[in-house]
Amino acid sequence: MSDLQPTLQRKQNDWEWEWNNYDGEDEWLFHDWILPNTLEDFRGKRVLDAGCGGGQHLSILARVAREAVGVDLNASEIAVKRNANAANVSVVEGDIATVSFPEPFDVVTCIGVIHHTDDPDKTFTNLARLTKPGGKTIVWTYSHEGNFLNRTLVEGSKKILISHLPKPVMRAISIVLTALIYLPVYTIYLLPLRFLPYYEYFENWRKLTWSTNELNVFDKLNAPTTHFTTKARITNWYANNGYHDVVITPYRGVSWRGTGVKT
Repeated sequence: MSDLQPTLQRKQNDWEWEWNNYDGEDEWLFHDWILPNTLEDFRGKRVLDAGCGGGQHLSILARVAREAVGVDLNASEIAVKRNANAANVSVVEGDIATVSFPEPFDVVTCIGVIHHTDDPDKTFTNLARLTKPGGKTIVWTYSHEGNFLNRTLVEGSKKILISHLPKPVMRAISIVLTALIYLPVYTIYLLPLRFLPYYEYFENWRKLTWSTNELNVFDKLNAPTTHFTTKARITNWYANNGYHDVVITPYRGVSWRGTGVKT
């Protein structure tokens, strides 16, 4: 089904370990991340999930899509196993910045992945190439705005102290950090103090399961590469690649949702 070109990005076993040991996030997050689109926008469509990871989002898309194709450089085998019983799902191994298919897709999604690629600008250009005229490209990415502590404290600590640790040790650290975060989230962050950093984000935290919150903490420590996207940058992705009906909205003060129709 695929015509894979040589990959730009190196294979990173960090992601394989993560998706072998974590089941995935609460499903309602996916519905939030694709807004203003809904699952009905995928009904009967040929859909590409670019950076499908362990295949969790593919499982959701398979309910309505005519065909759901996943591509991932690091965890494709896990996605295959997760969706083994879905006849309309297929998965290939490849780099989303360079992968090619014989035909473009009705909808291309890239949820929580583009900011982990070596070159997000190049990656989006390829996603646009994989989207047929009149089709949609949907992305969700960490924002530069509102993420000062992540960009400095977390990323700095990760590079200096955490990234070289064995994965089980990193997971133990994530469990401890998750437990510690629950303390302010259920005390001071219950007060109407919206000026506090990550106030909107922690409103979500209280809705999520422990396993999803722990996964989110581990994910931030585990990711080998993380870019934080400015509003100007995500706007340019769509503007420079020929899109109309573009909608870009903030999500919980720490990320951007983007959607547009390929001209």
